[in-house]
Amino acid sequence: MNSPAGIRLGTSAFTATGWPGSFYPEGMKPADYLTYYSTKFDTVELDSTFYRTPALAVVRGWNAKTPKGFLFAAKIPQVITHEKLLADCESDLNHFLKTMDALEEKLGPLLFQFGYFNQKAFKCAADFIARLDPFLKKLPKGYRFAVEIRNKNWLDAQFADVLRKHNVALALIDQVWMPRIDAVAAKLDPVTTDFTYVRWLGDRKGIEEQTKTWDKTIVNRKPDLEIWVKELRKIKARKISILAFANNHYAGNGPATVELFRSLWEK
Repeated sequence: MNSPAGIRLGTSAFTATGWPGSFYPEGMKPADYLTYYSTKFDTVELDSTFYRTPALAVVRGWNAKTPKGFLFAAKIPQVITHEKLLADCESDLNHFLKTMDALEEKLGPLLFQFGYFNQKAFKCAADFIARLDPFLKKLPKGYRFAVEIRNKNWLDAQFADVLRKHNVALALIDQVWMPRIDAVAAKLDPVTTDFTYVRWLGDRKGIEEQTKTWDKTIVNRKPDLEIWVKELRKIKARKISILAFANNHYAGNGPATVELFRSLWEK
């Protein structure tokens, strides 16, 4: 099941409670999940790397279980983004990159996912940019990076310009307290490099009050995804490649969200 031309579609992680029997065939061994997943989607966002740098053997296993042309996006470990807040973390980042190099040509964009910063971390957007700008300047060449922030008032043209200066993608997210993609696009140019990184995240707290088993859609996201189709078509028309990942928390089942978007996109 290949993605439409110019856009890669996948889910955030390739395992979840409720997927065996709904996405994965009943009785399939977990060791076979990724190989099966790669017959349905041509990319995946690795969520597990947020918690720690994986063992080299694990990364080599991911490579071995997927076909040529498959692409892995991955979250940068939280020790860099949440604990050290980009300060004194060169060795952490280098260890992560060296490990992820085992994916070879299947290594796709790497995401700096920042949480919501309170004033104890950074008093304002300018303080954050003062830390971010020199950090991005020193990033090693040969990798693709994206940055996600969750302070909506910081998401402005100046912030986008900093990313653009360093050829880093602005992660475009659909998340409960952040502005919608059409509102972002009306305020600034969302394209900051030669690819765009999309994450459909939703309302984690709200949906977990209804379920924690991710086997079916429980939130109708068709109107939201129709807006995404419209805005991403504009981006694709600029010859920008797109990667988009659906989280289970967005509608209840990541694979179903991807299939709904695909059907709307291909109409």
